[in-house]
Amino acid sequence: MSESQQPTHLSKLLTEEMQADIMKAWQTIKLSYQHTMRNWLNRHTVQSFVSLFIISGFLSIAVASCSGNSSASKNDVNLKLVSFSVTKAAHDQIIPKFIEKWKQEHNQKVTFEQSYGGSGSQAGDVITGLQEADIVHLALPLDVNKIALAGLIKSGWENKAPRSGIVSRSVAAIVTREGNPKGIKTWADLAKDGVKVIAANPKTSGIAIWEFLAFWGSVALNGGDEATALDYVTKVYKNTSTLTKDARKASDLFFQKNQGDVLINYENEVILAGKNGNKLPYVIPQVNISIDNPVAVVDKNVDKHGTREVAQAFVDFLYSTEAQREFAKLQYRPVNPTVTQEVASQYQPIETLFTSEDLGGWDIIQKKFFGDGAIFDKVKAASKA
Repeated sequence: MSESQQPTHLSKLLTEEMQADIMKAWQTIKLSYQHTMRNWLNRHTVQSFVSLFIISGFLSIAVASCSGNSSASKNDVNLKLVSFSVTKAAHDQIIPKFIEKWKQEHNQKVTFEQSYGGSGSQAGDVITGLQEADIVHLALPLDVNKIALAGLIKSGWENKAPRSGIVSRSVAAIVTREGNPKGIKTWADLAKDGVKVIAANPKTSGIAIWEFLAFWGSVALNGGDEATALDYVTKVYKNTSTLTKDARKASDLFFQKNQGDVLINYENEVILAGKNGNKLPYVIPQVNISIDNPVAVVDKNVDKHGTREVAQAFVDFLYSTEAQREFAKLQYRPVNPTVTQEVASQYQPIETLFTSEDLGGWDIIQKKFFGDGAIFDKVKAASKA
């Protein structure tokens, strides 16, 4: 049975104002009913009494339905979490902990409906209403901004949570062939003649946006001017014969079809693959970008569903020591200072770590680099020349 086919309580068809009016009417009917019981033999007909009895019975059912639904909603809340693919393993550990904590503190059962996929497509589904998310945890703030521009999330969302709304974090890793035959050690090496780079398209892929910004920032934020950065990035993309639609297709080309000399991936994915028996040779460049994954409450949807309190509590819980340890187990770089200290030795230190803010923030990044006719389009055209 689909959600639209589920039985509907009477109270779900009534607004709060209508329910209040019913309660007032019920009190009036009660008084009138009591008065009629005393006087109906002398002043009214049996028919009028029966009419009052029927009306009072209907209102009793309505009031009972409202009261019963209030009790049910107190004991059961459903949240819809929409996230990007690689977070599923972490949420599978975190969600049960939150459910138990909320039950102990509020005596209320919380269930989660979860959806995982590419960050850009997940954001698109939320915008179109295909997925009525209460909470989004996405690969980059740009995707949350798009949902905000659609009117579903209030502006300033990044100020409503700790760490500017960033709840999980990684850096970029350069994956090479076994033995690193091309001697790839730095970002600069990707522009050398004869190096074949496997990359995704920033117009369609989240990781591709991060890798483009890593390329650009490695020059522009490390002593080079924008002309030098443009020249370098153009050379890198000339070494890329095909831009794939997403990270998965890029990985398939590199691993399954044995194409290319290097692949850019998330550090957490590379380390986790090694722990799972698929050890990959890789380099963590010492000039790197902080790959920041945001979380946000979808304001319009939580207000519609009546889930704001629980949704906000879950977002807050994601920053807790308990939840951040689960992210760290999957090799994300935690944002909680306590957990950061606990696991610092597990990660390679980064000499120069820059952020999207160092590149002007996401509004500027979108217009400057990825809008129609912007820098990426010019780089792509020049790389084919």
